[in-house]
This record gives sequence, C-alpha cells and structure tokens, in this order.
Amino acid sequence: MIGTNSRNRAIGLLGGSFNPAHDGHLMISLIALKRLQLDEVWWLVSPQNPLKSAAGMAPFSERLANARTVATHRRIIVSDIERRLGTYYTRDTLKRLCARRRGQNFVWLMGADNLVQFPKWEGWKEIFNTVPIAIFDRPTYSSRALAGIVATRFADRRIPERDASGLVRRKAPSWVFLHSRLNPVSATEIRAQNSNRAHD
Repeated sequence: MIGTNSRNRAIGLLGGSFNPAHDGHLMISLIALKRLQLDEVWWLVSPQNPLKSAAGMAPFSERLANARTVATHRRIIVSDIERRLGTYYTRDTLKRLCARRRGQNFVWLMGADNLVQFPKWEGWKEIFNTVPIAIFDRPTYSSRALAGIVATRFADRRIPERDASGLVRRKAPSWVFLHSRLNPVSATEIRAQNSNRAHD
C-alpha cells in the first residue's frame, strides 16, 4: 500500500499508459533505484493518457494487472492512484501527491522520448517546478531531447550525472539526464507483435 512506513523515503514516479508494461519500464525502474538511490519506484498507471487515443487502449484493469506481472522487484509498486484521485493530467497528480507526501521526497522518471513531446503536456513548466526530474536515455531520441525546448528552457537547472544520487533531495526545478544501455523495446512494438500473432 502506497504511503505505508514512508517517512523520509525517496520515491521515483513513473507514469504512463503501460499498454502494455514491458522490460523497458522495468529496466528504467531498476536503474532509477540504483543510480538515484531511491527507496521505491511507483508505476502510476494512467486510466487514460490525454495525448493518446482511447482506440487500441486495453482496459485499465487489464493494464494494471499486466503491470503487476512485469514489476517483479519488491521495491517497484504498481498503483492505481490516478484513478483513485480522479486526476487526468500529470501536473494535477503531482500536486495532489506533494500535498499529502508526509515526508516523502518525489522524483519524476521519464524516457528521452517523453522529453521530446513534453511541451505538449498540460502545465509542463509547472511539472518541472513541482518535483525534480530524471530523464533516461532512449535510442534515437536523446539528441533531439537535449536540443529541444524543455532542455534549453531549464539548461541552468541540469545537474551533472555524477550527482544523480542527490537529485531527489534537490529543490525543483532540477533535472538530470542519465546515459545507460536501455532496452529499446516500446509498447507500440509489443502491441504490433501481438496483433501479428493474432492474425497468424
């Protein structure tokens, strides 16, 4: 249960549709636990991503159950908190979580592909000013992400990768870009593969 024994805990938040959850999500979470020295990573399964069509989106209960089968590490917690809070945008979810944090320190986790499209997110500047952010290398996206609007806007708030372990205790806006050998798999590819198998 989220929030139990959470005094002074460092929590990574990984949001998304998880349609479906896959090894890339797991790998990012494991890297975050180690390099950011987190106590837990929470997967915030979104009832409906505002930037994605409902067409082709598996039912929420199915995505939540699937995420729990993929999140095999005991410190990765799969959560339906966005559905329980009734929040639609990440900005609002973070505001609600931070208002009730009870000593928890949060850091938002996302891949470089999301940083590219981040200006499309509702209240993206507010998000950067609410919690520290860790961005993970993704093949083919990283150069564009680091040359994009968001990285440029907050260039002076980027911390060296060697200081990543202290990110969660820093005041927002603060962010780090983590280079690593990540799994290039995407949920889109997995859905396409599953569809092809269904037609074989």
